[in-house]
Amino acid sequence: MEEELKQKIQELQKQLGKKQMFEEAVSSIKSLLLQHYPSASPSLRNSFYMVVCRVATILKTRYTMPGFWNAGLGLFIEAEHLVSGSAGKKHLQSCITQAREQLAEVQNESENTTSTENGSTRRFLFEGHLTVDPEPEQPAWLEQSHLLTAAAALLAGESSQGDPANVNDTEGASNILEHLVARLNNIIPEILDDGPSAPRPPPASKQVVANLPVTTVTDELLTKLGADAECAICREELVVDDKMQELPCKHMFHPPCLKPWLDEHNSCPICRHELLTDDHHYESWKEREKEAEEDRKGAANAIREGEYMYV
Repeated sequence: MEEELKQKIQELQKQLGKKQMFEEAVSSIKSLLLQHYPSASPSLRNSFYMVVCRVATILKTRYTMPGFWNAGLGLFIEAEHLVSGSAGKKHLQSCITQAREQLAEVQNESENTTSTENGSTRRFLFEGHLTVDPEPEQPAWLEQSHLLTAAAALLAGESSQGDPANVNDTEGASNILEHLVARLNNIIPEILDDGPSAPRPPPASKQVVANLPVTTVTDELLTKLGADAECAICREELVVDDKMQELPCKHMFHPPCLKPWLDEHNSCPICRHELLTDDHHYESWKEREKEAEEDRKGAANAIREGEYMYV
């Protein structure tokens, strides 16, 4: 009977990875939890706890819509009532808190949006209508254009100071320029920041992930890790015989916790050490950046050591 339940739990855990099946799978897990957890053996209880932690991990890293969080919240509350271990109960309480915070944040955003759409929060001076708030700030690109236009008008006015018709234009341009100069700290970075941006890091290479070593937790390892003897993703405390996947940076995680992360990222969740990816464009960009950084360091060292001669 328990083996059948464990197999059913494993099937539901696989379904959690499919967005269209997530809520139904969570509902089924909750039903099985309420029905079988009170009389379950320690091994089956651990299977239930692990799949609940998996739900929490997916919500934190992949599915963030309110409906998913609401389904997870119901599961966390029931699991917290049933789990007796202090560490497990504490972890589930933190999951409940985070789920409620997420749902409250979405509710606040919805209320703010509705309030704004009803025109009850802000009104601006458009087409002769009065306003109770200041007009919205101009975008940076428009201020850049005003700055250049004002500077050109001011220079043109100075070159024809004898013409009375240009006096008003010159004064107006001077006023605009004075206002914009006061905001140079905001405008200049926008003008200068036109270089190519870094590409978004792709997921880690599937082959690299498949070849990550798996370590079995021992008493010696628990002693060595001390207070850090936990999976940093699900926050569950490690126990002897746990299987942990180890990254090149030596940080370890439960394989079911680490895989969803590496399906979307190429770095360690703790130290951000990067793994290889299957994206040739991204890897080429990294090589170019590495070479450029080495060139910058070489130039800086040469300047400090007085290698450059100025004529």
